[in-house]
Amino acid sequence: MADEKEVLVTKAGLAKLKEELTEYKEVRRKEVAQRLKEAIAYGDLSENSEYEEAKNEQAFVEGRIVELESMIKNAKIITDDKSGQDTVQIGTTVTVQNITENDDPETYTIVGSTEADPIEYKISNESPIGSAILGKTKNDIVKVKVPAGVFEYKILKIK
Repeated sequence: MADEKEVLVTKAGLAKLKEELTEYKEVRRKEVAQRLKEAIAYGDLSENSEYEEAKNEQAFVEGRIVELESMIKNAKIITDDKSGQDTVQIGTTVTVQNITENDDPETYTIVGSTEADPIEYKISNESPIGSAILGKTKNDIVKVKVPAGVFEYKILKIK
């Protein structure tokens, strides 16, 4: 894994990843070990569904720990200081309007893929809209290809 991908995160996002890693290492790992111990005590492992479930959960927990450690190791902090900027970058908050559908304007924060959360209006720099508006300026109109078709968005505000 020599060419691991850089993970773009904010300081808060990195803190969240570290918190999750601690949870998995210090809590979930111990819980799974206890479940395994109890399942083994039931005897005959060949027909022991509790044992199989605990082994599967252990594999998931260990896999997630490896994934989190890799993400943290390859994290690149996105600076939150975007004052005076006039182009859309990772970490900026941008208001766009779908002018094809004449929808109401929506405001998004552009974040790395690990922090994306559409419910909180945080979209990934790798998403169709996020990648289309990166590097653009206020009043630019961009075409965005999404599963529903091609839409035009106008950038109304960048902060």
